[in-house]
Amino acid sequence: MPTPPDSLVSSLFDAVRRDGFSFVTADAMQPLLTSARQLTDWPAFVQSWNDLGPDPYLAAKGRFRRRRHATFIASAHGAVALAPHQAHYQSLQYNTLQGDIERWFEPVDPAMANGVSLLTILAFCNDFFSSLAPSIATWHVEVHQFRIEASVDSAGEPTPEGSHRDGVDFVLVLLVDRHNIASGTTTIHAPDGKLLGDFTLTHAFDSALIHDPRVFHGVTPVTPLVPGEPAHRDVLVVTFRAKA
Repeated sequence: MPTPPDSLVSSLFDAVRRDGFSFVTADAMQPLLTSARQLTDWPAFVQSWNDLGPDPYLAAKGRFRRRRHATFIASAHGAVALAPHQAHYQSLQYNTLQGDIERWFEPVDPAMANGVSLLTILAFCNDFFSSLAPSIATWHVEVHQFRIEASVDSAGEPTPEGSHRDGVDFVLVLLVDRHNIASGTTTIHAPDGKLLGDFTLTHAFDSALIHDPRVFHGVTPVTPLVPGEPAHRDVLVVTFRAKA
């Protein structure tokens, strides 16, 4: 019998409180999302990864990935609303490769940003993270669509900055699709570098829930299984930070 959602959520709370992270397999994550809301536009949501723009900041450093970005405002356990398009910013403390600059990416397609799948995912994150941090009343939320492409000549680098923190309170990493790739293992580290856990996001909805101030995370490079054929890893990254 499947684990009831309430029991599963409780076990995830315990894991994140105890360890600073939890890996969630698709057979658990998808029912959690659909227990109260819908994913009716999921096929279109997945297809939207085929229309991501290049990351010009990473390409300038000899690497390549595609992405789109959106910002939301969330009231704890309440409404989540799309905010005006704005830059993504991280300090050098958290991103030694691209810190201390405003990075402007193409916005998430409005139909997807306001679509039921993304709003369902954000509602789950809002309830989950707000329960872990009850003192926070309002959240600054950022959504990132990433496609990492790999070729026989160049491995794809999901986290070119290496093991890192994002400078937020909480992070969700959710696999949308992977095609013709090997590796791409998510690793979780203590601040001293000790490996705390690893997990390869293999199926759509496989996820990692991360308490960012406590642990570092990274992803190993991906390589094609079949040389010469398209190879990519598509993920949704959602970050929650207490709104100043």
